[in-house]
Amino acid sequence: MKNMESPMIFIVCSALLLLCTSTAYAQTAKSPPISPTPTPSPAPAPAPEYVNLTDLLTVAGPFQTFLTYLQSTKVLDTFQNQANNTEEGVTIFVPTNSAFSSLKKPSLSNLTKDQLKSLLLFHGLPHFYSLADFKNLTQLSPVPTFAGGQYTLNFTDVSGVAKISSGWSNTKVSSSVHSTDPVAIYQVDKVLLPEAIFGTDIPPTPAPAPSPDIAPAADTPSGTTSGGKASTTSSPSNSSYKIISWGIWSQLVLALSGVLVLFL
Repeated sequence: MKNMESPMIFIVCSALLLLCTSTAYAQTAKSPPISPTPTPSPAPAPAPEYVNLTDLLTVAGPFQTFLTYLQSTKVLDTFQNQANNTEEGVTIFVPTNSAFSSLKKPSLSNLTKDQLKSLLLFHGLPHFYSLADFKNLTQLSPVPTFAGGQYTLNFTDVSGVAKISSGWSNTKVSSSVHSTDPVAIYQVDKVLLPEAIFGTDIPPTPAPAPSPDIAPAADTPSGTTSGGKASTTSSPSNSSYKIISWGIWSQLVLALSGVLVLFL
């Protein structure tokens, strides 16, 4: 009997040991849950650099007359706010000093304050346009300006050159002064005059100066040839001399004939 109890005890102990070992292995195999790593939020985009239009127009070129008008009418504040406080940006067409000095008729001195302000706002678009964008502006024409309403500009692209028409003024973008988002400044050689102020009675474009007339070559005298040699053609005086000579000889012959008849 004792011999039978020993194997049973061994079997029971082995079963318990195996059960405990499998339980411990299952607990160690089950790894603890891993918490997900938080995704870092993207860094905010850097704020665009503040653009000072006064500094740009002062340093960039001969634009003092236009800048003075912008400052006196407070239009500069409108352009400055659009450049630095909006996402659209701004595009400005800047006439040179000579463009204002050559403007004789119509004169800006006859405009009211509101008209002068509208004329200056007429030189700005409430959006940033690079030079490559002017092809799109050709299809979008007429393009609204800061002046709003009927103050629109028409654009055409001729072999890569951007041309602007305001009705009274036809000019082109002669150079890029500054073209970095959000500000684009382009030089123009004429002041943009809107029809909304000056009307539709546009003076005709002056005709080009006529080419100087070329005097025809002087006629060659009849007595000489083109090479300067004397012509073989007899002059009228020579012909008359020959006629007179033949007349004298004929009279002499008749006189001699008469004398011979008398003697015979």
